[in-house]
Amino acid sequence: MPAPRLRGRLAALSAVAAATLLLTGCVGNPVQDLVDRTVEETVEGATGGDVELGGDLPADFPTSVPVIDGTIEVAGGAGGNGDGWMVVLTPDGADPVGDATSALTAAGFTEDASLSGDAAGGSVYTDGQYVVVLAGDATTVTYTVFPAPQ
Repeated sequence: MPAPRLRGRLAALSAVAAATLLLTGCVGNPVQDLVDRTVEETVEGATGGDVELGGDLPADFPTSVPVIDGTIEVAGGAGGNGDGWMVVLTPDGADPVGDATSALTAAGFTEDASLSGDAAGGSVYTDGQYVVVLAGDATTVTYTVFPAPQ
């Protein structure tokens, strides 16, 4: 899949995740369930990928990419065929970005300093098979994962 198309899908997932987190924090559970289902169906229809608001990692999420402990708020895949994934979670630990960085490094990922930094909105890691864009703070951590260019 061309990179612009993947970026478009991941951008759409990011926008939906942000809007959903904002909306569902302000309403009761029955409305939240309706919003969740509607957003999931809309994103799945637009991207062809599976989206879960709360819950588990996508079934095809790469097992070689470690994800820190926390509550998964949004998780999804772009296209449903391994083109890319995004996970937004509320972390359990006191230093979630540090914990995520340590876990990625321990799993063999290295930071690509040429793509990381404030202008990039996060840090970029790769193990040659996958690229992980890690962004976050004390309350939210976002993993954007896609196959490494070959």
